[in-house]
Amino acid sequence: MNATSIEATPDPREPQESEESPKPDDTPGRIVLLTTSHRVAPGLLSWPAWQALHSADEVLCADGAHPQLPYLREAGIAVAEASPTAEELVDACVGGHTVVVVATGEGEPALTDGLARLAGSGRVRMPELELLPASYDLPGARLLDLVQVMDRIRAECPWSSRQTHEGLTKYGIEEAYELVEAIEEGDRDELREELGDVLLQVVFHARIAEEHPEAPFSIDDVAGGIVAKLIHRHPHVFGDETAGTPEEVKEHWLRTKAVEKRRTSVTEGVPLHQPGLALAAKLSSRARTAGLDVPLPGTDAIGYELLALAVRAESEGVDPEAALRAAARAYRDAIREAEAAGAPAEGEDGLEGED
Repeated sequence: MNATSIEATPDPREPQESEESPKPDDTPGRIVLLTTSHRVAPGLLSWPAWQALHSADEVLCADGAHPQLPYLREAGIAVAEASPTAEELVDACVGGHTVVVVATGEGEPALTDGLARLAGSGRVRMPELELLPASYDLPGARLLDLVQVMDRIRAECPWSSRQTHEGLTKYGIEEAYELVEAIEEGDRDELREELGDVLLQVVFHARIAEEHPEAPFSIDDVAGGIVAKLIHRHPHVFGDETAGTPEEVKEHWLRTKAVEKRRTSVTEGVPLHQPGLALAAKLSSRARTAGLDVPLPGTDAIGYELLALAVRAESEGVDPEAALRAAARAYRDAIREAEAAGAPAEGEDGLEGED
């Protein structure tokens, strides 16, 4: 064995270089796209989001007026206002660096599309990509959007800015009837749309109410009132009462309502402008619930016959309005069948006497 062969033998105690091991500067690093909800107060971020922000080598945001930035900087996080391309962002991560991008409200579609193209090309060693939601919408969060949209419409729309409670009354009635029709027709798409239209009426009226010179109130007052009412009238849910049947729940409801309203008659609070059959059924329900045996007026007039039918329906657990609408729809269908069977000749509309 000569000296040359000794020098050529590697010492096992010394670390060996591997041609396949990447140099430290070749480590691709990590990109974190941090998204936030504008419906959640700025600064209220998840713990993983704060960890990512504090450990990042760079934090970037394209929007210098982003509502989160003052809170991030107050927490000691340096945020650079920048809008890098996908290539620039990948280069910034080389060497194992982590770059956090605080997404704008649009979600950075140009950047994410660019990163997707680079990843799909196969020519670039991509960093680890992570989408990190820093704040989440709670159920009902879109209601805040509705309130904001209504605020702007009330301020800027020539028609909406002039509306009053009285002027909107007919629309509330129409929307309620359209909602009933969607329910009874079983049309789920229409049901969703009509619920939105009814909700719009609530938000619209509440927005108008804010402008009253003497007794203003807002949508928050409306929501706060119904929340308080629901809690108070459900002591079996929010209190110490118990209720195992719907009948017991109704007893709780009526008892707490009586304490709240302090009414002297069971007929108080029954709206007299509602449809006649519904009004008759409501009065009958109030009397029956109070244990009052009140004979119906004895006359053959058609109005009193309808009253008797409505009372009978209510006592049997039938909604007389819904029953009459169902019958009317069947009658409408029969009319259409008769029209189809005996269609008028060309040039005749069969509607003589109608305006």
